[in-house]
Amino acid sequence: MGFNSMFSSTPSLPSTVDKPAAAYPPEIAVYGKWTPPVGNITFRSTHAVQAHRFITQAVIVGARVFGRAFAEAYRQASASSKHAQSSIGSSGSSTSRNFITSRITLDEACKILNVRPPQGGKANLEEVMERFKRLFDVNDPAKGGSFYLQSKILRARERIEQEVREAEEAAEREAELKGGWRPKLYKDR
Repeated sequence: MGFNSMFSSTPSLPSTVDKPAAAYPPEIAVYGKWTPPVGNITFRSTHAVQAHRFITQAVIVGARVFGRAFAEAYRQASASSKHAQSSIGSSGSSTSRNFITSRITLDEACKILNVRPPQGGKANLEEVMERFKRLFDVNDPAKGGSFYLQSKILRARERIEQEVREAEEAAEREAELKGGWRPKLYKDR
């Protein structure tokens, strides 16, 4: 080894390399023999690993989003259930229980059907049924109406009928308490 070869700008490669040092990338030329990859094998395997990582991350993120949404829905349903139980427990009347199940007030039902509220438990049920049939038919989805409005009209009719039924039952109980209990007897038995 001479003086010039000791201080040359390019490092010398082992004798097994058949290409000059300038033909290799600088990082490989410094460390030794370089063997080129066969075809695009390294390229494909890199993308397969990246696709695998992407799919795994998408599944994990999707599971997290779904899990959080499910947990939030469960919390809301639980809170709603507790609120409904507390309102039934505090008032204890059947009217509050029915209000919670139907979710429509008597005033709202009367406004929907455009009838007067029942006075003393009595309402003109013929007028209620007439308005119900007319509005229910007008809002038929087959005729271009709205299913939502049709269901609101149905719930309004049910709410008014429920109020009248409860008032009649209360009047029967009251009459029974005043007159005493009289069982119904059948002669043929």
